[in-house]
Amino acid sequence: MGSYHIIVTCRNSEESIRQAITSLLDQDTKPEYIVVVDDGSKDKTPIILDEFRTKNDNFYVITNPDLGYDIARVVVNWNKALRLSKELDLEPTDYHMISTDDTEYEKDYADKIMKQMDLDTSIAIASGNYDKMDYTMPHGAGRFIRNSFFFSFHGYYPEKMGYESVILYTAIENGLKYRVIPEARFLHTRELGSGHHFYEFGASMRTLGYHPLFAVGRFFKYFTTGKPIGRLGAIQMLYYYLSYKPKEDGYDSMYDAEIRKGIRMAQSNRIRRYIGSKRHG
Repeated sequence: MGSYHIIVTCRNSEESIRQAITSLLDQDTKPEYIVVVDDGSKDKTPIILDEFRTKNDNFYVITNPDLGYDIARVVVNWNKALRLSKELDLEPTDYHMISTDDTEYEKDYADKIMKQMDLDTSIAIASGNYDKMDYTMPHGAGRFIRNSFFFSFHGYYPEKMGYESVILYTAIENGLKYRVIPEARFLHTRELGSGHHFYEFGASMRTLGYHPLFAVGRFFKYFTTGKPIGRLGAIQMLYYYLSYKPKEDGYDSMYDAEIRKGIRMAQSNRIRRYIGSKRHG
């Protein structure tokens, strides 16, 4: 079985962080280490994290000052965790896992993901599932990224909205695959969209240059099924896609033309395949 380490981000998570961390420590195949980035919690979260740190030699905590809530810092905090791994010269692993302060995993979650990725080395990214929907794209929480792929093409996450999509499309462009493994189960203990109302779901589709048909198709799928973000979430996503005006630079800016072109081309191919399957279905 492969090896992995975990990155967790949290803020004011006293009601959920203990259960979230415990489910990671209780995995049948243990992580080599866990790095938690506390983004300025003002509740009892730091106390809880310190308890875990004193009891686990492979548990590391990065504490940020309280600068208020800002979803843009999530990816910055992921990169802080990756830098800490290098600074401390921690043991290299085959994969890294992205987790959150509101997710709990079955004990064999990591085993089920790594078993598939170990067997098929062309899978660059994989995640489990948290409901009964048939998803094709890996989710943010619970995703495993193959480090040989990640460090060859990126090294760090792009600190711009849509960063997860960029990693996926890099894999596609290089002939690699992604998977959702439905038998690997996890639970969200907080409602999806809390605090951000799916702003980035829509806005990042603009910064990434999504094909309009792909964006509209995504809306109709989410709206008709009510999953994974609910009908109101789907409407908010479409609203931000249509109304968002990208900034000149920084987190809210457009990606390079080459990246946008590659993403739109991949989406165009998926649209053509879908239309072709309907004609011959």
